[in-house]
Amino acid sequence: MTDWLFALVSEWGAIALGLVTFLSCLALPVPSSLMMLTAGAFAASGDLELATLALAALGGAVLGDQMGYQLGRVGLGAIEGWLSQSEARAAVLLRARASIHARGGMAVFLSRWLFSPLGPYVNFLAGGSRMAWLVFTLSSIAGELVWVGVYVGLGYAAGGQLAQVASLLGNVTGLATSLLLTIGLGVALWRRRRAQAAAE
Repeated sequence: MTDWLFALVSEWGAIALGLVTFLSCLALPVPSSLMMLTAGAFAASGDLELATLALAALGGAVLGDQMGYQLGRVGLGAIEGWLSQSEARAAVLLRARASIHARGGMAVFLSRWLFSPLGPYVNFLAGGSRMAWLVFTLSSIAGELVWVGVYVGLGYAAGGQLAQVASLLGNVTGLATSLLLTIGLGVALWRRRRAQAAAE
């Protein structure tokens, strides 16, 4: 897969990067983070322009977030039905909903980079729950700036050690998301137990 990514980034550069970050924000399984690392490595070698790559990745991500938000506003029910067909996606959707209601704009910001697997679902739910567009947009842009900056910047800094950096970032993101899900489930169980105790 790494050779294919290198070829794609080398041949299509910023266009491919913008398209992939756009698609990733709509819950499509594309290797956006790995492509940003790869693009950063190409920029370090002088083959591609760093600023152009970063702007393309940021533009694609922000447009993808906006599309997800608008899809949520128009048809959250249909999207939820599709997402809930998979148990894994249904669980992530549940966490994303809880995060949106509890934290609003901060949930959008953190789901762009720290809890990135939740990001597309947060987009849909933010639109569906009628979160203020300006709050969503500003939080989205701020979070995407961090995401793009970290991944393209690390790719640029890593150069030849791209595989090791990609593995490390994947582990950190997976751990952060797992911790968030565990904490969320713990809080939900605690609230349920409290409600049952109050009812008795």
